[in-house]
This record gives sequence, structure tokens and C-alpha cells, in this order.
Amino acid sequence: MDIKRFLATHRLAHLATVSPNGAPHIVPVVYAYDGKHIYIALDYKPKRVLAMRLKRVRNIQANPRVSLIVDHYEEDWSKLAWVCVDGTARVLQRGKAHDAAIALLRKKYRQYRRMKIEGQPVIEIAVKRVVSWQARQT
Repeated sequence: MDIKRFLATHRLAHLATVSPNGAPHIVPVVYAYDGKHIYIALDYKPKRVLAMRLKRVRNIQANPRVSLIVDHYEEDWSKLAWVCVDGTARVLQRGKAHDAAIALLRKKYRQYRRMKIEGQPVIEIAVKRVVSWQARQT
């Protein structure tokens, strides 16, 4: 499996963080990948709290170890596949890495081209381990 291509072409992932009490917290996210890092915007889609108060952010601040899974599903199960990324996360609020992340996210998702996300935080995951699986080897 070409992992870079898989991560570049798929559009939805699930981010897993750990609560202070040890409970997993999983949320669907959109993301961009630059070959070393995964970036997740904390954008203006409806949320109950400010970006920096989101449970995923608080969890990362307490324990930066995260996992992200991107999966491919079809009714033809011979085409099933997934990539799981384990890494260390931090929240970027400004700077060159933040700006580069925003540019990558806008390149991948046209919706972000219309949103004012420049001032919004971005989760950066430094990729430590990648595991993949596919039903049919090509």
C-alpha cells in the first residue's frame, strides 16, 4: 500500500486522544499530511466551546500521545483498507508551521478556502509509527 497516497486521497479520519481518567475520546476530523506530520484545523464548524477548550485539545495538553485512523470502506470487502498513525500532538496557534498547515489544509479542502481559519489553532501530530492493512494485496 502506498501510505502517502492513501493519506493524501482520503478525506476523513478519526482522532483518538486519552482523557485524564484514561478513557479514550474519538472524534471525526479532516486532516492534511506533509510526509512527517498530520495537521488538523480547529475551525469554525459548529462547536459548543471555544477551540482551545475542546476536549481533544485539553486531552492533548495533558497527554500528547494520540492515534489517528483513516479507513476505506466499500461493500466489496476485498477493497477494505486502513492506515493508523500513532504520534505526539501539540497545538499550534501561530508561526511558520501553523501557516504552512493552514496552506496544506486549504489545498486539500476547498471549503477552507472560504473560511477565515488563519487565526484558528491547528493540531500537529508528529508521526512516530504507521501501521496499515488492506484486504487485497496489489
